[in-house]
Amino acid sequence: MQVPLLDLHAQNDPILDEIKAEMNKVMQSHQYILGPQVEKLEEKIAEYCDTKYAVGCASGTDALVLSLKALELEPGSEVITTTFTFFATASSIHRVGLVPKFVDVHPRTFNIDPNKIEAAITDKTKAIIVVHLFGQPAEMDKIMKIARKYDLKVIEDNAQGIGSKFNGKTAGSIGDVGTLSFFPSKNLGAMGDAGMCITNNQEIADRLRMLRVHGENPKYFHRWVGLNSRLDTIQAAVLLVKVKYVDNWSRMRQENADYYYENLEEVPQIALPYIHHKASSIYNQFTLIAEKRDELISFLKKNKIGCAVYYPKPLHLQDCFSYLNYGKGDFPIAEDLAKKVISIPIYSELTKKQQDYIISKIKEFYK
Repeated sequence: MQVPLLDLHAQNDPILDEIKAEMNKVMQSHQYILGPQVEKLEEKIAEYCDTKYAVGCASGTDALVLSLKALELEPGSEVITTTFTFFATASSIHRVGLVPKFVDVHPRTFNIDPNKIEAAITDKTKAIIVVHLFGQPAEMDKIMKIARKYDLKVIEDNAQGIGSKFNGKTAGSIGDVGTLSFFPSKNLGAMGDAGMCITNNQEIADRLRMLRVHGENPKYFHRWVGLNSRLDTIQAAVLLVKVKYVDNWSRMRQENADYYYENLEEVPQIALPYIHHKASSIYNQFTLIAEKRDELISFLKKNKIGCAVYYPKPLHLQDCFSYLNYGKGDFPIAEDLAKKVISIPIYSELTKKQQDYIISKIKEFYK
């Protein structure tokens, strides 16, 4: 048996005719740039995420850059974020002339540890970027309390967690602005790059709309130096079809997670994902903490089971951030997790037969 880490054929093929029909509407209209499908998708995503406004852009990374620009933070200001996340979270801070300030993570949720944020705050700190990693929201109640105490802006990097909730509130709707990625591997994925910013603040939304078209309003008159970062109309058409299915896909991922919990809890060499009691996860990834991780990866790949490490090197140890003067040992939990985590298949269309095969091979390895 062969089990990929993700099977886009299994997700997209059953609805391909529906997707092609929506794409054909774009091609017939020739409205390729900010066509009507973009605005329609923005309305649907805002409703889905419980926000007043949604502004489409070219990618999840651009959503972070645009959000930081929209907050108009003073150049050189510090932005606190997690060191255990995808590179774009911190690179976006750097790209807009701000300074990443890293904080370690909780050893089980993998999200930024709110109990360590306050110690990282200085007079230069102006914002926090929270990452809802692998589809589980961070502890937003504690984080927002800290943000209010120190008058800090909050961006929620929700690239992996669309539709997840913390304490009954939808991830991305809690801070000043949230960001989404529609990269094909996400629970709601496009057929290429696409992203979106979500917010309840009209002033921020208005700025975002200008910033995504070079900061202009009206045309050829520029208040800010923005980006060329518009959500492609064809990708919006794809997402208008797929958004109808995202709740069901996320539910299927949760059912697959439950099956893993039921059948792998007896394996003492691995720790299954821990979900905070106030959080609901959409399981964009199902990430284990595993003994002999690298050997397990080799064994699974030998048996044609897809797996991956998210993420093998914390951001504070990346060469490009050496100017920040962090070193090994500064964030020991993230450094330890980078040596032990492994993500296994969790996609919606994963069959029980495939899961049984994965489970049996994990058990076989540790025997």
